[in-house]
Amino acid sequence: MASRKNVMRLFFIYLVCILIAVGTLFPIYWLFVVSARTRLEVFAGPSLVQTSFYLQNYTRPFIEGVYGRYLLNSLLIASGNTLLVTTLAVLATYAFSRFRVPGSNNLFFWTITNRMAPPAVFIVPFFLMFTRLGIHDTHFGLILLYCIFNLPFAIWLLKGMMDAIPKELDEAAYIDGASFWGVLFRVVIPLAKPGIMVTAVLSWIFAWNEYLFASVLTSIHSRTIPTGLIEFVTVIGTNWGEMAAVGMVSLLPAILFIGIAQRQIVAGLTFGAVKD
Repeated sequence: MASRKNVMRLFFIYLVCILIAVGTLFPIYWLFVVSARTRLEVFAGPSLVQTSFYLQNYTRPFIEGVYGRYLLNSLLIASGNTLLVTTLAVLATYAFSRFRVPGSNNLFFWTITNRMAPPAVFIVPFFLMFTRLGIHDTHFGLILLYCIFNLPFAIWLLKGMMDAIPKELDEAAYIDGASFWGVLFRVVIPLAKPGIMVTAVLSWIFAWNEYLFASVLTSIHSRTIPTGLIEFVTVIGTNWGEMAAVGMVSLLPAILFIGIAQRQIVAGLTFGAVKD
């Protein structure tokens, strides 16, 4: 009887997992189906099965159009912002965790308050500032701008991981002759690798998907993929096939980056788990 209950429980658990997976992956599948259809097929009627593949939906935007450059811009901006945010967040959280600075708790709380205001509030000040500084429509400008919003979140996310690393490990490394940077790179960062990789993934996704500031602060040279999608909506209609194709291609770098980061997260979680 107990065995039958266990089988039924496992059945319902697997069933729920399958339903969640189908609900999560179906929008991606439908995006692919639309990207493989011609305009006539898109408006012909709903159908879950697609037997043909209209390649021009992919070649026209990226080979004949400007979306290849938009994709490169997004890669440069998201990767540059992630590298800068992760580096600064590691240094800041290590300082918060190891050094006693007067008012450090208030300073830590102040950093996270930067994300509490609606982003639309900052559009006009940032537009005027970027125009005066000459960094409007530049990769460097967007990388710095995204740091304002991603860095507080990264610090908040890494703070708990840094606090969980015993200070005695730092002291033991100092006794063995390690320098400050030696302790940071050889002791702290390897132990905090899972948290660092999670922070990098979330920062990269936030920068990759950001639309509001990129649509206002870029025009030609630094335009990103999310802002470029709006160009498919015209006065004569929406080109759903090419829009879906660009959306599918924009998913690939994110999937690749998350896959690489996931392996590092698992490696970090198992770091030091096996003792000789």
